[in-house]
Amino acid sequence: MIERDLMRLKETQVPPPEDGAKRAALAAAAAAFEKSAADAQGSAAPQRLSPASSPTEGKRTMRQTIHFNRALAASIAALMIGAPAAFMLSRNLTPGGDNRSDLPIGRATPPAEMAAAPRMEAPSTIAPAPAPPASVARRAKSRTAAGAIGGAADTRAGPPQLAGSVRNEAEQRLTRSARDARSVSAVQPGAPPLPVDAQVAPESAFRDRFDSKDINPVKVTATDPVSTFSIDVDAASYAFARRALNEGRLPPKDSVRVEEFVNYFPYDYPKPESAQTPFKPTITVTPSPWNADNRLVHVAIQGYALQSAERPRANLVFLIDVSGSMAPQDRLPLVKNALRMLVDELRPEDTVAVVTYASGSGVALEPTKVSDKAKILAAVDALGAGGSTAGAQGVQDAYRLAEANFDASAVNRVILATDGDFNVGVTDQRELKGLIERKREKGVFLSILGVGQGNYNDALMQALAQNGNGAAVYVDNLNEARKALVEEASSTLFPIAKDVKIQVEWNPARVSEYRLIGYETRALRREDFNNDKVDAGDVGSGHRVTAIYEITPVGSQKKLVDDLRYGKQKAAAPAAGQTGADGELGFLKLRYKLPKEEASRLITQPIGDSRTIDSVAHAPQEVRFSIAVAAFAQMLKGAPYLGSYGYDDVIALAQNAKGDDPFGYRAEFVNLARLAKSARP
Repeated sequence: MIERDLMRLKETQVPPPEDGAKRAALAAAAAAFEKSAADAQGSAAPQRLSPASSPTEGKRTMRQTIHFNRALAASIAALMIGAPAAFMLSRNLTPGGDNRSDLPIGRATPPAEMAAAPRMEAPSTIAPAPAPPASVARRAKSRTAAGAIGGAADTRAGPPQLAGSVRNEAEQRLTRSARDARSVSAVQPGAPPLPVDAQVAPESAFRDRFDSKDINPVKVTATDPVSTFSIDVDAASYAFARRALNEGRLPPKDSVRVEEFVNYFPYDYPKPESAQTPFKPTITVTPSPWNADNRLVHVAIQGYALQSAERPRANLVFLIDVSGSMAPQDRLPLVKNALRMLVDELRPEDTVAVVTYASGSGVALEPTKVSDKAKILAAVDALGAGGSTAGAQGVQDAYRLAEANFDASAVNRVILATDGDFNVGVTDQRELKGLIERKREKGVFLSILGVGQGNYNDALMQALAQNGNGAAVYVDNLNEARKALVEEASSTLFPIAKDVKIQVEWNPARVSEYRLIGYETRALRREDFNNDKVDAGDVGSGHRVTAIYEITPVGSQKKLVDDLRYGKQKAAAPAAGQTGADGELGFLKLRYKLPKEEASRLITQPIGDSRTIDSVAHAPQEVRFSIAVAAFAQMLKGAPYLGSYGYDDVIALAQNAKGDDPFGYRAEFVNLARLAKSARP
């Protein structure tokens, strides 16, 4: 309300009070008086009245009572006079904050103008907040009642419209209050823990972000015989899906990356013998369990596991999101436990620093040798959540610290722990990717430790990790933290090769169609394979990579793509078992760089009939289990190539291929497949 409105209000004749409003105001005033009297006596048992100790004190008490009654009467009179006028003025304020000076006092905004007025909505980046605690709700209810007394508005017609700036501020305060109420017990020491269902965002507030990629199509070998992609050792997609299934719902289809499901599990593949040739490919060809006319070509690549003496020193910077969204138990508290586990796996000569970011960023721990473990753990224990998320600023500060303590002979890595909700500062993915690429070229890599749900920005986390030559890990519980940072600590931290690419050329004389199962986000152009300037995935110590192709042999009557009517006639297919290039199904090429080199090296291997197995049941145990996982992931993603193959088939195939399962990962997978059968969409 501006001065001009106040002057018009002053000059306007006060309308007579309406009977209904008058009765409501009197009733509210009476109720307020009774409440004040009750509060004055206290909520405990009534106290006995005592006589005044002197005539003077008695007179003073009587005067106070008279003054109180006069003040109450004056308040009621002002309320009866001012309420109708305030109500009439509020009707002249249009929605969205347009104080219409062109409308006379007392004239309501026309319905057409009301409909045309812009609606004020909360920003789309703010998720619906859960209900505040009971104490907060009671205070809000009291304030609402007081507002009804002061405004004399009919609540059945909805709340009165506020001016734009006031209304916007009110919405922001309501959002902040709900957020603070949600996280107060997670931030304040000694506060009671939140209920289990309050420790994560409600399902209605889920706004996790994933890249949407089309499922790899079937390709005709005669016209497109070469398949090229970057390897992927991430496993975040599987952990995110596990969390969803354990909560009784199917994961979003865009969150499912088949290769990350398959590569989540440890496999006992044949191992390479030297760090100079750090990969050993093993190829198996088996009938497809979901299409008897097709075959699966299973490409298993085992990475070299560094011995203790070969492991370089680690120079690590923990970049930790301590914004308000990280307060729930499945976020910052889980990150702190995970980092404690990782510190226990490091050597005394390794170095750790801690940078935090929320509304701003700061250094919580200067670079410290792990030999001073107590100091590092104390810095981690002291972390608390609060504020918005200036993630880009924190990334820049962490890189500055890593570069200031750079060691060319060590692994220099920033580990970003966040729920991915960057909402302050530089949030453009291209700008962040450019920064991380430049730092990667200087020898400082980036890995991601993702947590939480409801606002998890998987798309950004994947982009940052891929451009930072690091892995993206999603931690949904302590067991996953132990797997990623204890059991696979060397794989997570210490690379054995970088820019690893795979290219398969299929023989049109033997293979009519093919499709790569998964790796949609890792596709490369054919010419990228020999271009050492094109970035690709890194592989850590002891990591395994599995890729599976489904192929249709020449002569099959159930091809998905018809031959061209006017195409060239094909020569007769070579007989199975024929030697030489004509008898091969295809040719595998693997290109990589050693960690300290910029020139790539090449490994090649033909795909021949000697690697063919006549039945899935006779395939090696590791092959059978990985095929079951690939089928399950395709079902969750909605791939249209599985026919009638269902969850029960996946369970049967995986159950018979669990083998030695010391950590229970494979048994857990079978259980997830059972949960998927009854999970809600």
